[in-house]
Amino acid sequence: MKESKDIDQTLNHLFRHESGKMVSVLVKIFGTENFEMAEDVVQDALVSALETWKFRGIPDNPRAWLYRTARNKAIDVIRKNKHNQAIDFSDPAKQLLTSEYTLTATMNNYWEENQIQDDFLAMMYASCDPKISEENQITFILKSLCGFSTKEVARSFLTSEETISKRLYRTKEYFRKNKIKPTIPSDEEIESRTHTVLNSIYLLFNEGYSATHSKELVREDLISQALHLCNSLLGNKKTNTSEAKALMALMCFHTARSKSRLSSKGELVQLSKQDRSTWNKELIQAGRWYLHRAGLGSTYSNYHIEAAIAFQHCDAPTYEETNWGAILAYYDMLLSISNDPIVALNRCLVILELNGPKLALNAITELENIEVLKNYYLYHASLGAIKERMKENVQAVSHYKKAIDLTQSVQEQKFLQERITSILFKYGP
Repeated sequence: MKESKDIDQTLNHLFRHESGKMVSVLVKIFGTENFEMAEDVVQDALVSALETWKFRGIPDNPRAWLYRTARNKAIDVIRKNKHNQAIDFSDPAKQLLTSEYTLTATMNNYWEENQIQDDFLAMMYASCDPKISEENQITFILKSLCGFSTKEVARSFLTSEETISKRLYRTKEYFRKNKIKPTIPSDEEIESRTHTVLNSIYLLFNEGYSATHSKELVREDLISQALHLCNSLLGNKKTNTSEAKALMALMCFHTARSKSRLSSKGELVQLSKQDRSTWNKELIQAGRWYLHRAGLGSTYSNYHIEAAIAFQHCDAPTYEETNWGAILAYYDMLLSISNDPIVALNRCLVILELNGPKLALNAITELENIEVLKNYYLYHASLGAIKERMKENVQAVSHYKKAIDLTQSVQEQKFLQERITSILFKYGP
C-alpha cells in the first residue's frame, strides 16, 4: 500500500511539474494543430510509468524515465505518420525525422535539457495569441501546460467545468486551424503577451497558496512551480519586465508567510495570530529587492500594488501595528485599475480593521448584487466576520455555515466551524 501511494505521489508531482514541458516539446515536433496528439503521448507515458513502476518500483530518476518514455513514444508516432499528412514535415529540421538514419538523433536534440524550458516558455506565449480571448488564454495555460484539472481551473475563474471545457475546445480549434508556431514574441508584442502569461502564473500560485481541491491548504509544489515559471521569465532579457519583477516580489512576500498559516496540527491560523518570527526573512528580503527593481520601470501594474500591500503585512512588527490606512489606499488604487469584485471584497475586510464593522458592512452591502460573489465562500465568511464583530450572532453563524457549504478546503471548513462554536459557547444557541 505504501509503495502504491509513493508511486501515485511521484506521478502526481511529475504531472504537475513536467507534463506541460513534455507537451511543449511534443507540440514543437508535431505542430500545434496536433496538440491532442502531444497530450496523448504524455498520457501514454504516465500510464506506462504507473504500470511499470508497480512491478519494478520507482526508478532512481523518475523524471528522466518519463521523458525517455515520452520520447520513445513520440518516435513511434513519427514512424506511424511519416507517410501521411497528419504531421507537417516540410520544415528542414523535421525532415530529418522521416529518415530512420537520422530519426533517433534528431529526436534526442528536441529533448536536450537546455531546450525544454525554452520550448515551454515559447508555448506559454503561443497560448497568449492576441486572437485568443484572455480568459481562454489563461484557461488553456493552466489546464494544458500547468497540470491543472478542469475543476481547479473552474474554481480559479469562479465558473463551471462546462464553461472551462468549452474554452479549451475553442482554443485547441484555433491552434489546429491556424497552425500557430510556438515562439517568444517580438519586442513590440512582448508586453501585452507577458501580462497574460503572468496572470496564469499568479492563478497557479494562488491555487498553491490556498488550495481549493486538495486536503492540503498549502500546495508547496504549485507555489514552487509558479516561482519557477516567473523566474524563467526573469531569466530571459525579452521577458524580464517590470510587471514580472512585481509579480515575483508579490509571490516572495506571500511565500515567506505561507508556513505560518498552518499550525503544527495542520489547522488554519489567522494572520493576526501567526508567529511572525517564523516568516522567511530571506524571501521577504528577496521580495524587497524585486519590488524595488519593479519600481524602476516606466509602467505600473496591479502586481506592483498587490506587492506593496503584501509588503505592508511583512513589514509590520505586529498585527496591531499594520498600516491599514496605507493598505486601504492601495486597494483603492487597485479598484481604479480594475473593478474586480474579489478586490472589492478584500477591501471590505481592510475597512473592518481600520474603521470597524459598521462601515465594513456598508461597504460589503454594496457588493450583494454581484452574481459571482453569491456562491463564493469568502463573501459569506467575510459577512460572518463582520456580523460577529457587531455581535449579531445568529446572522454570523448563518453566514459561516453558508461559507462552510461553499468551500472544499478541510482547513477552512474547520476554521469556520470553530468560529461558530466560539459564538455558541459565548452566547448560546
